[in-house]
Amino acid sequence: MSTADARLAALIAQATEDKPSSKATQIIAIYGKGGIGKSFTLANLSYCMAQQGKKVLLIGCDPKSDTTSLLFGGKACPTIIETSTRKKLAGDEVAIGDVCFKRDGVYAMELGGPEVGRGCGGRGIIHGFELLEKLGFHEWGFDFVLLDFLGDVVCGGFGLPIARDMCQKVIVVGSNDLQSLYVANNVCSAVDYFRRLGGNVGVAGIVVNKDDGTGEAAAFAEKAGIPVLASIPADDDIRRKSASYEIIGMPGTRWGPLFEDLAMNVADAPPMRPTPLTQDGLLNLFSSDITGRNVVLEPATFEDMCGRVDFRKPSLEVVYDEV
Repeated sequence: MSTADARLAALIAQATEDKPSSKATQIIAIYGKGGIGKSFTLANLSYCMAQQGKKVLLIGCDPKSDTTSLLFGGKACPTIIETSTRKKLAGDEVAIGDVCFKRDGVYAMELGGPEVGRGCGGRGIIHGFELLEKLGFHEWGFDFVLLDFLGDVVCGGFGLPIARDMCQKVIVVGSNDLQSLYVANNVCSAVDYFRRLGGNVGVAGIVVNKDDGTGEAAAFAEKAGIPVLASIPADDDIRRKSASYEIIGMPGTRWGPLFEDLAMNVADAPPMRPTPLTQDGLLNLFSSDITGRNVVLEPATFEDMCGRVDFRKPSLEVVYDEV
């Protein structure tokens, strides 16, 4: 582990240790394939938790900085990285009110990240948590801290919550498609690997988003040994409201009970050691016409690569006559 990675591990370890004056905080890392609906799920989950009387902090750890966009009705939340850079150039200090914002009891912030091709997203996470420590992160008292991480990025910075016990449990968001379950299985593999090395992080379960009823995600959960925490249907009402940045998990609404149950399941689900599937096991969840298992691998030839059969470069090998 690099010096920067060790620094981040120490920061969050300090932030998550129990203090005599405060109750224990559940630190939960949420992983999933990009675009699978983590931000949608987290915005509604955190909002519902707050309405149940919990004090919730939502931290976006995705360089896209879109975790809080639905929570704040489409408004962009100033990121910690860009705010820190701007304040530093002006000779000013960053205050909590510069980077942390709230809505109806939910506190939220975005770590941010570098522009494409201009830096490492994992290093952006490290810089963000260093600033949070300066702002007193380890003194804050929350019931839940929800961390939104990309699951299809294997950079060490994104995997540190699992590798260094920075959270108590992990939740994966997936759907009934091969790519999202491939990512979910990779996260389970990472948890299983570090549990074998003595780690304590476990998988609390999977949230099935855009559930069309075909059942592949539920079958994956059963084989991996993790529970389905909620199944959010592929419903046009949800799609429209999400596209217009509406919270659908409000109490008393059509979808309120769904997220109320999810909030309770997330709080109560124990961290479990999953059983990751093999590549063949994952493919077997789907029919062969979807995965292409009937395809036969045909080896290429040298002539295939050159486009002609008479093209052979002379060897540069020196061959000596036998004495």
